[in-house]
Amino acid sequence: MDHTRSCEYSLRLDRLLIHPICRRSRRVEESRTALAGENLRKLIELTVHLRSPEGCAWDRAQDFDTLKSLLLEEAYEVVDAVNARDFDGLEDELGDLLFLVVFYSRMAEEEGRFSVDDVVDQVHAKLIRRHPHVFGEGRARNAGEALQSWMVVKEKERAAAGKRARNSVLDGILPSLPSTMVAHELSSRAADVGFEWAKVGDLLGKIEEEIHELRQELAAEPPSPAARVEEEVGDLLFAVANLSRFLHFDAETCLRRANQKFQRRFQAMEQELLQRGKPLKKCTLDEMEAVWGEVKAREAQKHEN
Repeated sequence: MDHTRSCEYSLRLDRLLIHPICRRSRRVEESRTALAGENLRKLIELTVHLRSPEGCAWDRAQDFDTLKSLLLEEAYEVVDAVNARDFDGLEDELGDLLFLVVFYSRMAEEEGRFSVDDVVDQVHAKLIRRHPHVFGEGRARNAGEALQSWMVVKEKERAAAGKRARNSVLDGILPSLPSTMVAHELSSRAADVGFEWAKVGDLLGKIEEEIHELRQELAAEPPSPAARVEEEVGDLLFAVANLSRFLHFDAETCLRRANQKFQRRFQAMEQELLQRGKPLKKCTLDEMEAVWGEVKAREAQKHEN
């Protein structure tokens, strides 16, 4: 068989063996997409009904401001489900979050501003635009190059929209974000331009330095002003958040898990003391710390097993 006929045979074999599989996979994905589109349509129609005179009085009473706290709450519930790897819960919480996206879009549509279709169309176009390394001629060899490609396009969009050019690499960080997230973003942007710790030991040294400075303020005679002490506490918290970022952890997640651990252990201690007939308010600190130690030991043994 000559080379030309061999190539033709290979192409025919490719169509017979591979392409049907690809077509089936494509049909499955198209079916899922169609189903998702139909379900989204039903959610939109339900939201329209809830906002109508025949719908729900509570839903009709909501506006752009009244839903802000609920939006944040749902977003944090998504985060909690992710942290717990609770995928049943995550499915439920993402649904609640999606409903609020549709709800906000519906309120905007009622005022003639935009619709949920505009929201979807805009984010689709943005994702295409900001992935030139996927949909254009450029290529990204790793996640860092992909992010850099994204940021270049984003800055071009800002310039085209007539937005003020950032005078600082730290401009544009939302002050309404949780403080741990702001600290993470500040130190990340500084690190991107080379203002970074050489090694983790240096950062740990900085934390020890901040603790020493806090000790000095607390031991000062006459006592240091409260604002000075507060400042040192803030410096310590910022350094710890920076350590979390340096170690590739999310400070908000670290603190959230620490909060959950403290709550779990404290409540276990509380129940243990109640079973012994000792309400917390009637316990000494030594008694509470002894039971606290027992709770920690039980947890450690459980993890070992």
